[in-house]
Amino acid sequence: MMRKAVFVDKDGTLIPDIPYNVNPDLITLSPGAGETLRALKDQGYLLVVISNQAGVARGLFEESALEPVKKRMQSLLGDFGVSIDGFYYCPHLPGGSVKRYAVECECRKPRAGLFTAAAKELRIDLRRSWMIGDIMTDSEAGNRAGCRTILIEKPYDPIHDIDDHNRPDFIVSDWSAAGQLILLLDHSPKRLPAKNSTV
Repeated sequence: MMRKAVFVDKDGTLIPDIPYNVNPDLITLSPGAGETLRALKDQGYLLVVISNQAGVARGLFEESALEPVKKRMQSLLGDFGVSIDGFYYCPHLPGGSVKRYAVECECRKPRAGLFTAAAKELRIDLRRSWMIGDIMTDSEAGNRAGCRTILIEKPYDPIHDIDDHNRPDFIVSDWSAAGQLILLLDHSPKRLPAKNSTV
């Protein structure tokens, strides 16, 4: 049985964006994220965090520093009865200062390599899954993977440069709206068909 998932960007979406932060003590959840993800988990969605971590390639922190970050996010979500089912990140960046990570790859968003890896390992049906992010790169990656995409717009960072590749399926103002949208469209009698499916 293939499962459905909510893929979530880490910095700026699941947690407030503190550039290149790996100090667990500075990590908090974005408002509404815990409650919304609890509601989605109750409906059978897996939670998969998808993140670009170019700080590794830039030499700002070691790849091993991401494990305490994951544990901190898991702890914060645990207060809401939510567990992370998968944490997938890309440590690469062409032109980075750490040679082994300074490469072109298929896992750095907006490419879809992290999604396909998660789908294979966790038996996820990407067409029945969602990607929630805060920038156009997140939407493009989700689109390429075949997920339905939601962009949480920031009042201080207006959306721009939308094209056919990175256009999200929906734009919302906050986590609560994102969760309500998913539950409405997937669980109403006339629910939205899977992305790229025929009606």
